[in-house]
Amino acid sequence: MNHPATPQKMGKYELRREVGRGSMGVVYEAFDPYIGRLVAVKVAIADALRQPDSGERFRKMFFNEAHTAGMLRHPNILDIFDAGVDREKCYIVMELIEGADTLKSYCRADNLLPLNQVAEILFRCAKALDYAHRQGVIHRDIKPSNLLLTRNLEVKIADFSIAHINRTDLSTTMPLGFVGSPRYMSPEQIQEDLITSQTDLFSLGVVAYELLTGKHPFGAESFSRLIHRVVNEEPTPLASHRPDLPPVVQRFVQKALEKQPERRYRSGLDMASDLSMAFSHLQRPQEDIPAREKFEYIKGLHFFRGFTDAEMWEIVRASVWMEVAQGDAVIVEGQLDDALYLITAGEATVTKATKVLHHLVPGDCFGEMAFLRKVNRSATVTAETPLSLMKLNSSLMEQVAPACQLRFYRIFSAVLIDRLIAANDNLVQL
Repeated sequence: MNHPATPQKMGKYELRREVGRGSMGVVYEAFDPYIGRLVAVKVAIADALRQPDSGERFRKMFFNEAHTAGMLRHPNILDIFDAGVDREKCYIVMELIEGADTLKSYCRADNLLPLNQVAEILFRCAKALDYAHRQGVIHRDIKPSNLLLTRNLEVKIADFSIAHINRTDLSTTMPLGFVGSPRYMSPEQIQEDLITSQTDLFSLGVVAYELLTGKHPFGAESFSRLIHRVVNEEPTPLASHRPDLPPVVQRFVQKALEKQPERRYRSGLDMASDLSMAFSHLQRPQEDIPAREKFEYIKGLHFFRGFTDAEMWEIVRASVWMEVAQGDAVIVEGQLDDALYLITAGEATVTKATKVLHHLVPGDCFGEMAFLRKVNRSATVTAETPLSLMKLNSSLMEQVAPACQLRFYRIFSAVLIDRLIAANDNLVQL
């Protein structure tokens, strides 16, 4: 089938090439000339918009993605930057994930990922969903093709086109009812009952089952049989496909796929906690720190002297907060990363091989070189005491106002220069 030629522009964005195509629209790699960065632009399918009986609903679904995902800022949720209409063509501007794949590629029995990698992907998805749910957003269409993977196998939740906003201060943008992908719907979603955030956790449980086995837990030959199995029958036991899986993994999937919400995981945080207890390489997730408490933390740090209150609030919203247990490594020498860490509480030690290089205290930061350019870590940072950290990467910082970015990078540059001078002094002493 021949597709139409790539249009040259959509709004201010210069479209370069088609990179994807789905039921809602065509995705292009594009260039934003004002900011000077590559983005992804999804253009709605014109024929669907013109349908007299469903065109308006399709339009609402299309822009619902910009409305709901645009509220969210999380490293494992695909960023939405802009939306608009150009010559009656609707478009959404998103973060571009170059070389992106989806989890669908790894839901085949002949192409399964290692167990530890599956655990990490599910852990990150559970935490991202927990964040979205706390903002009042229910995705309603969690499935492998909506979970993007970067070249480094970082996961990004995408496609909020049928998401539901469950907040009293915002109007609902999409109708309830039978919407979603039946293979990944919860029993209550299939039956058009009242749904909560737990419907997304059931869907993630189905994805987990497929990632672990390459099979569907409710495999059926027909649509009606599938619906009956999801609502009435227990999933095929994991052990029948993968007897090598540890019992803790089987219990995790079983709880995620409980038909009654009250027996299912209560929240994404609970799901992530169970995974972290089962797999030692996963960091223990924390309860979300209130935004005001985060603001008060950073307000007292030397790094943020000179920032206005408004700028500090922007930094709070653009950052990820984490807790690290005493003795655990935050970053490991040789590990590929792109984040800058700022200590808000606790102390840490920097080592290279077996040599101690630095002692870090609240207000100190580390990871400057990786923040500038994604590289392998040159040293290991270990929590000397229980550690509270603020984590930033360059893509999140791009979301704050230019004045805030300028002030941040001025201070960041000064810190980087001081660190280079100190490193040079150490070399002279040697």
